[in-house]
Amino acid sequence: MSNNDFESLGIAGKFRRALDDMGFSEPTPIQAQAIPHLLQGKDLLGIAQTGTGKTAAFALPLLQRLDEENVSPRPKRPRALILAPTRELALQIHEELDAFSRHASLRMACIFGGVGQNPQVKALARGLDVLVATPGRLLDLAAQRHLDLSEVSVLVLDEADRLLDMGFIRDVKRIVAQTPRSRQSLLFSATMPREVTNLANEMLRSPVRVDVSPKQVTVRDIDQRVVMVGNADKQRMLERLLREDEVSRAIVFTRTKHGANKVAKKLEAAGIGSEAIHGNKSQNARQRALKSFKEGDTWVLVATDIAARGIDIDAVSHVFNFELPHEPESYVHRIGRTGRAGAAGVAWSLVDPSERSRLRAVEKLIRFSPTELSVKLPPREPGEASNSRPAQVEGGRNGGGARSRPSGNGNGGARRRSRRRRPQRQA
Repeated sequence: MSNNDFESLGIAGKFRRALDDMGFSEPTPIQAQAIPHLLQGKDLLGIAQTGTGKTAAFALPLLQRLDEENVSPRPKRPRALILAPTRELALQIHEELDAFSRHASLRMACIFGGVGQNPQVKALARGLDVLVATPGRLLDLAAQRHLDLSEVSVLVLDEADRLLDMGFIRDVKRIVAQTPRSRQSLLFSATMPREVTNLANEMLRSPVRVDVSPKQVTVRDIDQRVVMVGNADKQRMLERLLREDEVSRAIVFTRTKHGANKVAKKLEAAGIGSEAIHGNKSQNARQRALKSFKEGDTWVLVATDIAARGIDIDAVSHVFNFELPHEPESYVHRIGRTGRAGAAGVAWSLVDPSERSRLRAVEKLIRFSPTELSVKLPPREPGEASNSRPAQVEGGRNGGGARSRPSGNGNGGARRRSRRRRPQRQA
């Protein structure tokens, strides 16, 4: 297949040139299924998660429509609105829109909380073709009369399940009510709980449904491992597993913001370069943490589920569930951060006996039992650092799929605080 497939989908030359610039060689399934319908102006319900190419699926038809209409946007009245649950996702969408429209003359801006509003107010006052926003800041600016949604012709809700999980349902409904009924509406969600289904029924008109949700085989492509370990020993276990030579870049998931801070602080004390990212972090702090992780200055990112949405980073070798999530669907989102673009990926879950019911819920959802392995940690001696001795990883339930490898960094590394980059492999 070649980039001519985008031409057959109806994408105009200036946007195909942008795709060429970005190295997009062929449409993903969601792009191939969604783009023709969206170019016809139809509403769409897309069931897809990050990494499927959904941003291009809705952005290319949206940008092309606005470009062909060739209407100058009026001050404070954006022509298209994209709602995202987190600042990180909003920024990522804006960056991709910028790249797709590099050969077109369209005005775009991204607004979100946690930063000063004056630059955002100025951008709105100049007039925008596309506004990417998080709900809270958008409503704040609308209440201050810096924003009027009466001329929005295309409305996109991205990651609708997370918008609702984060308590934005009322805000979203208030925003939708301020847009014209004649608009084209798109709703994307990784899962379809009842609340999302109800919202889709309220805002979409005879929508086309495109479902590229992860199938069982996709989940199974990731090497999923479970180790039973008490909560008191989880940090020690995590440090032990992170020191395996096969770990090159990892995301560790915790259930709470406090937990993320605590885990990251202890990893740093053990000489494992890490950063925490969660909703209490300032926008600048989040961006610094992501930049550090992407560039390899730190090789472990400790995140909460909500903060991790919108993080689209390739070459994550491992995901660690320090705690299993409350919702089993979140497990699928978490482990999907590894094994991307055809690469191999490994997902470890550290499971306290009290979490067995959560593990069973995950297994029921994915219709698969991750490999349970026995990882033997030596008993602590008085005054001993928590990870000063290497442990052994042995096969367990489901055949012992882990590759055992003694860590070359098991001794002495716990006392160093400044080891930021991943240490060199030892022969």
